[in-house]
Amino acid sequence: MAHVDYKELKKGGFMRQVQKDRFSLRLRIVGGQIQADQLLKVHEIAKRYGQGYIHMTSRQGIEIPHIKLEDVETVKKELAEAGLQPGVCGPRVRTVTACQGSMICSSGLIDTISLAKEFDQKYYARELPHKFKLGITGCRNNCLKAEENDLGVKGGMKPEWTEDKCNFCGLCAAVCREKSIVVDKQNQKLAFDESTCNYCGRCVKSCPSGAWEGKSGFVVYFGGLFGNRIAIGKQLFPIIFSTEVLHRVIETTLEFFKNHGKQSERFGNTLDRVGWELLQKELEEALKN
Repeated sequence: MAHVDYKELKKGGFMRQVQKDRFSLRLRIVGGQIQADQLLKVHEIAKRYGQGYIHMTSRQGIEIPHIKLEDVETVKKELAEAGLQPGVCGPRVRTVTACQGSMICSSGLIDTISLAKEFDQKYYARELPHKFKLGITGCRNNCLKAEENDLGVKGGMKPEWTEDKCNFCGLCAAVCREKSIVVDKQNQKLAFDESTCNYCGRCVKSCPSGAWEGKSGFVVYFGGLFGNRIAIGKQLFPIIFSTEVLHRVIETTLEFFKNHGKQSERFGNTLDRVGWELLQKELEEALKN
């Protein structure tokens, strides 16, 4: 009987089931999007090689259970014909998740889908000490729960107020959940405390006179965990506005984990062990250049 490399199969997206020589196939989905025509191929494979159903994972993935060992290579070939690929498991960068972002959602502050595709091209399946999850959410509504990822990106907007355009209606203060804006309608004065601003952009979006303008950017969180251990990721520096800088941050973070992480140790646990200040120092150095 030929040797079966189950570790290699799992690395390539075929996860061993409790049933002998049966596998649940994880597909490579980027930012939660798949073409409608590709769904037809998923349907066909599930009917022909599985048991006629799929499983939607908690991270926007699609899995096709009950693939027979003998059908693995045929299934991979048929997926490729439809422009689909198996996903990855094990100690590497996993599926990049994203909400619909500013291209669809009225609350969105950043183009999450384009960013997810960039992340996928640059980082997907990179080998690391343990699995590493990247998630992108478009605004403070936080649909993709940025703080639960090893590295999460949240859309933000830094507001700027122009007095000459303001009619002091007070709408910005009414929508500001952090109470960073105070409007004195009677004396036509406005006070803005940027130190308490969470960059949600509500003041900009609600302003009827255009007195508030905003610059969209990225708020980054590190070391989140949601599994055997739950931990909320931390923000280590203020909002950034350049995708070039954002990619520099991610590259620095992945290299840090590669250099300091132990095998089978999640990124957040590595930071707890070696010290968060060590990552912060390396990020500060990366952001200087």
